[in-house]
Amino acid sequence: MAKKTIFISYDYDNDRNYKNMLLAWDANKEFDFGFTDHSADVSIDSTDAAAIKRAISAKINNATYFLCIVGKKTNISKWVAWEISKAVELKRKIVAVKTDSQNTTPSGLLNVGAKWAMSFTFDAIKKAVDGA
Repeated sequence: MAKKTIFISYDYDNDRNYKNMLLAWDANKEFDFGFTDHSADVSIDSTDAAAIKRAISAKINNATYFLCIVGKKTNISKWVAWEISKAVELKRKIVAVKTDSQNTTPSGLLNVGAKWAMSFTFDAIKKAVDGA
């Protein structure tokens, strides 16, 4: 079976530890996780953001799946909102997982056919990816 290529979208300031956990799970070689660690101090509306957007667009385009980690503040991240809209535009299979069930879902994940992992565990995320 071909390896699944997955772009990880997450709130850089608050959810890096969850991204790092995914990368540790990547050692099993079932998934090929990719991500972009862009500086949180670059505004999405900044002229400096253009190069970052091009790089992120290419990585999302090269991925089969788009995985959004939904942390406590993800719903207010303009970068994550932009990445979600780019994934929808590029028709990626969208998977999402909340780090806590009380976290607010970013509006861009609503009504786009996202598959949800019911908990932040390898098995739940794998099941959601396999079902996407």
